Amino acid sequence: MNDYLQRILRARVYEVAKETPLELAKNLSIKLKNQVWLKREDLQSVFSFKLRGAYNRMAQLSKEELRKGVVASSAGNHAQGVALSASYLDCRAVIVMPLTTPEMKVDAVKAHNAEVILYGETYDECYEKALKICKSEGLTFIHPFDDPDVIAGQGTIGLEILRQCADPPDSIYLAVGGGGLIGGVAAYVKSLWPAIEIIGVEPQDASAMTVSLEAGECVELSSIGLFADGVAVRQVGKETFLLAQKYVDRMITVSTDEICAAIKDVFEDTRSILEPAGALAIAGLKADVAKRDLKGRNLVAVACGANMNFDRLRFVAERAELGEKREAMLAVEIPEKAGSLKELCEVLGNRSLTEFSYRMAEGANAQIFLGVQVRDPNDRTQLINKFKSLGMKCLDLSEDELAKMHLRHMVGGRLPVPTNELQTRNCKELLYRFEFPERPGALMRFVNTLRPDWSISIFHYRNHGADVGRIVVGVLVPKDELKEWEKFLEDLGYPSWNETNNPAYKLFLGAHSP
Repeated sequence: MNDYLQRILRARVYEVAKETPLELAKNLSIKLKNQVWLKREDLQSVFSFKLRGAYNRMAQLSKEELRKGVVASSAGNHAQGVALSASYLDCRAVIVMPLTTPEMKVDAVKAHNAEVILYGETYDECYEKALKICKSEGLTFIHPFDDPDVIAGQGTIGLEILRQCADPPDSIYLAVGGGGLIGGVAAYVKSLWPAIEIIGVEPQDASAMTVSLEAGECVELSSIGLFADGVAVRQVGKETFLLAQKYVDRMITVSTDEICAAIKDVFEDTRSILEPAGALAIAGLKADVAKRDLKGRNLVAVACGANMNFDRLRFVAERAELGEKREAMLAVEIPEKAGSLKELCEVLGNRSLTEFSYRMAEGANAQIFLGVQVRDPNDRTQLINKFKSLGMKCLDLSEDELAKMHLRHMVGGRLPVPTNELQTRNCKELLYRFEFPERPGALMRFVNTLRPDWSISIFHYRNHGADVGRIVVGVLVPKDELKEWEKFLEDLGYPSWNETNNPAYKLFLGAHSP
């Protein structure tokens, strides 16, 4: 391992890679009270650092090896690095990728004229398939992380960081999958500045390096999460594990929500969108700052990839606020009577809602599903206590995965029949869509304008990030007061659409026939 400094200094990467900038993340620095620097490997031509190691390895091949070609297994970024390198070196490249690989990454590899084979669901299955192809066709296997030349290629990132910093940073945070990136950077940095902390970051559900370092040996995980697919490996490399044992100061694991929050943070500073694995180091940096209460430090995080599948953006946006602890997800119980919803809204005051779901039900009480923006966990606790002080039961669902993934989209059901309003007052349930101005107080204006003897039977709202809020409201209005309802709509002034005869409403939400 003593020759890594020489390997890194002699690495051939700049024929295909470029020296990426080290940029100050101004907003994140202010928020975290530290100088936060982003090493922008997402700006490489393949939007990832992986081409450094791939090209450095392939540049060492003999003419005969290049003539026969190469094979690799990868979830995407290493594949693009190998494919681009093969195109530059004019050699055949066969890439085995998991069936779960985002289509964008598959297309990017094919664009460099590489042969793509989709096989298995994880990197490990692809790895075994690639080894078989390697043996049967006489190709050279280009390992994504456990190869000295690959590790040295990634280590050039450490070389650039130290050259670009006016003063040595206090800590460098790096995403860890198989360990090639952290192994290379750590070997170089620790050789020159041993006092700089090297901190690895992994997803909580794919923490092979963390588990291995704790055990003192390479451990194979029985299962792994695939959200951060770029680091989804069951077992780290033998060489990278030895480097981590020698040079890595600490490992941190972060949740999916924390990764989503980090993607948002980087977007707010750079207007660039990192992939989950690419934002891993930033999520770990934030978690470490909070845990150790760091202030006034120079902290570097490697933004290592931006091959984001567009379809994931909706999920990322939805979970980012939860990851920042700035959204509370609550189940609030209120009396099933007119005026209760107004009292609930008064407690919320001018807080911005992210979600509001209610359906009238049988019994004395009703359950409201709320998503509401809060300043921090203490603010969330104060809101919950305020509900409870008014006699409203409140369950905090902010850390409940079932609620975050599924229940928030499943609240609803049919109107129970008979109800007092439908029977004794000859009411009809009207269903309307409204567009509210997306600002605090718009909901209260609606509730305050509504006649107190008209019961709200359905209320659903989700914040879509637009300048208007789209809301569905069901109201029980006596049939002889329908003209008064029309007058209410006119006075309210919000755009509205009558959905009472909508077939989807009748099928899933409408009252059962008596």
